[in-house]
Formats: sequence, structure tokens, C-alpha cells
Amino acid sequence: MTRTSSLIKRWRHEYLKKHVYLDYGATTPVDPEVLKSMQEFFTKNFGNPSSVHTYGLKAQDAIEQSRKHVASCINASADEIIFTSGGTEADNLGIKGIALQHQADVGTNGPHIITSSIEHPAVLETCKYLEKQGFVVTYLPVNADGIINPKQLQETITNQTFLVSIMAANNEIGTIQPLKEIGAITHKNNILFHTDAVQAIGKIPIDVQKMHIDLLSLSSHKIYGPKGIGALFVRKGVPLTPLFHGGGHEQGKRSSTLNTPGIIALGKACELAKKRMKTDVSLMTKLRDQLIKNVLEIEETYLNGHSTKRLANNAHFRFTAVEGESIHLMLDNAGIAAATGSACSSKKLKPSHVLLALGLTPEESHGSIRFSLGRMSTKEDITYVIETLPGIIQTLRDMSPLWKNK
Repeated sequence: MTRTSSLIKRWRHEYLKKHVYLDYGATTPVDPEVLKSMQEFFTKNFGNPSSVHTYGLKAQDAIEQSRKHVASCINASADEIIFTSGGTEADNLGIKGIALQHQADVGTNGPHIITSSIEHPAVLETCKYLEKQGFVVTYLPVNADGIINPKQLQETITNQTFLVSIMAANNEIGTIQPLKEIGAITHKNNILFHTDAVQAIGKIPIDVQKMHIDLLSLSSHKIYGPKGIGALFVRKGVPLTPLFHGGGHEQGKRSSTLNTPGIIALGKACELAKKRMKTDVSLMTKLRDQLIKNVLEIEETYLNGHSTKRLANNAHFRFTAVEGESIHLMLDNAGIAAATGSACSSKKLKPSHVLLALGLTPEESHGSIRFSLGRMSTKEDITYVIETLPGIIQTLRDMSPLWKNK
């Protein structure tokens, strides 16, 4: 048995009975109220909402009520909400759906999109695809805290720019972007503004009217709803080319039989997110700050992202001379669920594009880990992490030649 496997066995034996979930940024449990709201639409009211009989009409009425709840969460109108299969589809529909309106203009000076270097892959990969189709994309850099410079955004706009897509808050480091300033710039320049708000809904106030947001993506499973359902806000009057063609559902913008139980659940999750945001944020901020304060007492430990302009539930650290994957493994064996990066790409061994964009080296990026709190997090959870993490870091540093050579 190797020394590493022996250590793993010891940690597993000592902490197996303790379970702390601090990976809410990856996904959340379904809230009991959300689960209750959707159950009857699997069995009792199971009708296809496109059908005109009683079963279908009941499903349709419930869907429209959910649409109102989603819209209310961001101060939009119900008829501006398009239901999707999740945040990734919403990003693709929002960006490609607008881009296809400009496809005829593709040439040597193709239509221009501006995004940031730290976007979620759902945005970055969509933009890379559009580049191959002849579109021009500018990837704005961020500062060491992960925030774009609004002045640089203004200077990057050309007469070919038709869309700016900047996320509301980063999924890895939790940094919040200046949405109101970005919206003011795009509005002044008559350019559409899309934001991926998947991580931000329920954690920061978002008002699509005051922030001049034209398109917004959100996802159910980040706000205590089920996976596989999301939505795209499209401001009234904004033309959008559909990606799916079929029966003309969702105002002809997203054909497919509607996921009625999922939509009901998303509506309830948005209703609760709006209702509980103040309480949830207050709880998570207090616990997050306690965690940050104590973890930073570990020698050569640093906070990634902005110290205050960050989501209430996000604490992202880097530790000198240790691997994030090893920390993650030992935390898991101690019963603590955390993340080494975005859950969508955490199985990849390459360094995070977000952390590299902050100016970190690949080695520093690999030594990072994210704790993300949620509605069910407790003081006891945080205390357990604070008590457990220093020993893990010390154990790994004792094994690390990088640390021994310091």
C-alpha cells in the first residue's frame, strides 16, 4: 500500500460519518416546496400543455403561472420568458439566436461580438463556434479580481458590434460584474446585452429594466429546482432566430413539447428565490466570511476573486505547493464536498481558464479549491471545515517537494 492510499484510508476511517456539502455552485438539492409543486404534474395533471382538452388546459395554466414567477424574479414580463432545457441551451439560444440575425453580413469585417475571457464554456464555446462561421469575437480581459473594465468595453465597440455577452457573476470565483454600467454602455450604443445569470439568480438583485439587459440565461438546478430546465429572457421586440424547428412552441422560438413538471418547479424555485433572497444572502455571507477569515490564517493561502464584490456563497482559495485535486480528494474522504473548479469541467486536468485570466500561473491555478455555500449550510458545517482543512493542507505539504524546497 502506498503512502497516499494509506493516508486516504486513514482519513476515510476517521471522518466517514461526517457529511458536509459545500458545492452548491455545482448544483443544489431540490427544495421540498419545489418538489411538492411539481409532483402532481407527473401523475394527476400530466396533460400535454399544447392539447386543448381539460388535461392540457390545466397544464398550460400552471405553465403560464410559472412563467410569471420567473419573470417577476428579474422584473420582466411573462411573455418575455422562453423555457429551455437549462443554462447551456439558454446561452446558445440567446447568442446564436441573435447572431443568426446578422449572418448575411458575415464577410472580411464580420459582425462583432464582445464577451469576457472568464465566461462559462456555454458562452465561450458558442462564441468560438461563431468565429468559425465568420463572426468576429473580442474576449475582454479581466483584472486580478476577475472584473472587466467598462471603459475598455466602450473602447472595444465598433460599428459592427451587435452583441455584448458578459456574465452576471463567475461560476468559479464568484466575482460579480458591474451589470448596470455594462447595460448603460450597450444601451447608449444601441447594442444588445446578454448576461449569463445562472449563478447570480437568488444571490444578487437583478432588474433587467434598470440594468438594460436584453437577454438573460438562468437555470433551475442552481436555485433548488431540478436539473434539465432553465429559461431565457428575451426583451420584447428583440428578434431571435430559433435553434430548434418543429411545432412552434414558445412563441416559435423553442419548439419541443414543454417539460411541464420542470417548468412548474422552476417557477416555484424562482418564487422562493425572490422571497428568500435577503434571508439566504444574510446567512451565506456570515458563514462565508467566517470561512474566509479562518482559512486565510493557513500559511501561504490566498483568496481568488474580489474580496467583497463576490457572491455571498462563494469562497475560492489557493494554497501554495499543493494540488487542488489532492485537497479535493482528502476533503471528500473527510466527508466534505467541495470543487476544484467549474463542475462542468472539473474532471479535466488542465488549469482553469478563469484562474489563468486572473494572471495566476498554471501551478497556482492547480492549487485552488472552491467552497460554495447554500440555503441549508450551517455554522457547524463551516466549523468542521475550519477544523479539518489545516490538517489536510499540512499533510499534503509534508509530502510536497515544492513545499520542502521553500
